[in-house]
Amino acid sequence: MSEDTPAANRVTFVTIDEGRHGQRLDNFLFTHLKGVPKSRVYRIIRSGEVRVNKGRAKQTTRLCTGDVVRVPPIRTSDSTAPAAVSEGLAERLRRACVYEDDQLFVFNKPAGLAVHGGSGVSLGLIEALRVMFPQERELELVHRLDRDTSGLIMVARRRSFLRKLQRLMQGGQIEKRYWLLCQGFKGKERTLDAPLLKMMNGNERIVRVSREGKPSVTHFRLLERFAQAQLVEATLETGRTHQIRVHSQFGGFALLGDSKYGIAKGEALLAEIGRRRLCLHARTLVFVHPNTGKRLTVTAPLDDDYEAILTALRSKP
Repeated sequence: MSEDTPAANRVTFVTIDEGRHGQRLDNFLFTHLKGVPKSRVYRIIRSGEVRVNKGRAKQTTRLCTGDVVRVPPIRTSDSTAPAAVSEGLAERLRRACVYEDDQLFVFNKPAGLAVHGGSGVSLGLIEALRVMFPQERELELVHRLDRDTSGLIMVARRRSFLRKLQRLMQGGQIEKRYWLLCQGFKGKERTLDAPLLKMMNGNERIVRVSREGKPSVTHFRLLERFAQAQLVEATLETGRTHQIRVHSQFGGFALLGDSKYGIAKGEALLAEIGRRRLCLHARTLVFVHPNTGKRLTVTAPLDDDYEAILTALRSKP
């Protein structure tokens, strides 16, 4: 990538190389303008101060090899100060790595840890990993998980490999299976085919089933039935924001511990058990490795809280 060093007193121009091909404009700027608050990055995009090939661009614009990005003068004096990663978090993440090769990390993300900073979160999974492994200069999230969802998250170690995985995802060739605890699931199997629309409710983003939404399909399968809840496996056919949580709510079997889409009865059950968490866990990933051609299956064990809730449910009459 041909680039000038970002400066506080002059415009710089960056020519995108193959390693950045397909990257979103905002993600490129987060890396290029280290130390600049994300809110400031979004502001200079919206204002038109950032240009791609002399034209205005959106934060979601995908960059192509040869594109020239204009970066306005902006103070980056804090860029040399790395974010602080506590030893406790670093150790948790080291233990959470469930698969590694020369192109890919897969982590069993703890519930409560955001995958990236923003929206009041200064340090997410990807920022922490970049601090912990400074020699890994191309770490990128392959996909997202909600902050309160635990389980498998893929982090590409090369941008070229990131694009390969993204093509697999777009082609529906990466199988994602989740374990959820809910109330009201009837029968043994059910498929929800209901379009989802992202909306804003004040400052809060919510998702609703709507004919105006994007096509969304989730397959549900009963794993275990308890007196007061059900353990269900969900397999995603599409990957929309909050898809499992909204489809479960729409289908009449809202997740336990879901403060946004759940029901009071589920909150009361968790309070009785004495544990509180969103009962959604990204359990299994299955795909053919783009480089080796071998079928890869990665499974993430449940955390202590989830296991304790299951144990309590099994003992309830």
